[in-house]
Amino acid sequence: MPDADSTTQPSRFDVDGVGLAYEEAGAGAATPLVFIHGWTANRHRWDHQFEHFAKSRRVLRLDLRGHGESDTPTERYSIDGLAADVRRLLDDRGIERFIPIGHSMGGMIAQTLTLAQPERVERLVLVGSVSQMVYSRSRGLVMAASKSVPYNTFVAINIQRAFKRGYPKELIRKYIADSQATPRHVVMSCYDAMREFDVLDRVREIQVPVLIVHGRHDIQFPPAQAERIAANCANATVKILDTGHECPIENPGAVTEAIETFLAAP
Repeated sequence: MPDADSTTQPSRFDVDGVGLAYEEAGAGAATPLVFIHGWTANRHRWDHQFEHFAKSRRVLRLDLRGHGESDTPTERYSIDGLAADVRRLLDDRGIERFIPIGHSMGGMIAQTLTLAQPERVERLVLVGSVSQMVYSRSRGLVMAASKSVPYNTFVAINIQRAFKRGYPKELIRKYIADSQATPRHVVMSCYDAMREFDVLDRVREIQVPVLIVHGRHDIQFPPAQAERIAANCANATVKILDTGHECPIENPGAVTEAIETFLAAP
């Protein structure tokens, strides 16, 4: 969801006839960072972090298949498929070793990339994400009810809940409108893909350092789910922020600082 002043034109990459929009910037010897957005969002979720880290290292971000300025094929979407798109893009750009940074569904994709090719991942950053989709009773009731209402209402209900209470309503309305622009078949298929996602019994295989950033007021994925990931990881650090689910835009500076501190650690 772009900032009002964002005018960057993305590059294009073709994956078997499906065009993906992406941006690449920065340079340096440090391992490249790859920013992966979440459900109904786009690459601009990472505006603050992308611009900050591009000053010191190579960074890449993309609009996932079906989102933002990428193509929106009518098909069944899956976390594995979205991860394969990211991997193809990295291969095309000559990025062998990288640090995936994923928000929400993007964190699921980041975990999938890490588990599939652990030798390519130096560190892993998960922001407002989970290793297993588990709903509280209230969350389940909201999802069941929202799926029976018109599409735009379904999206609005879920995006509204993603922000900590008190976040400016006019900004939330902009994010809702942008999410509603994501085609219905993409939103619903990705929603089903997230429901099926479960690698909790495999995260112990991840041996690289892991940073888990989570909002204290996240009711989409309550903080206890972040602690479940950490409990199963060999080397995980948890950073809890005073935000809802949308950490990268609710408090972008805090997310950037947490990532920078993590990258600087031995």
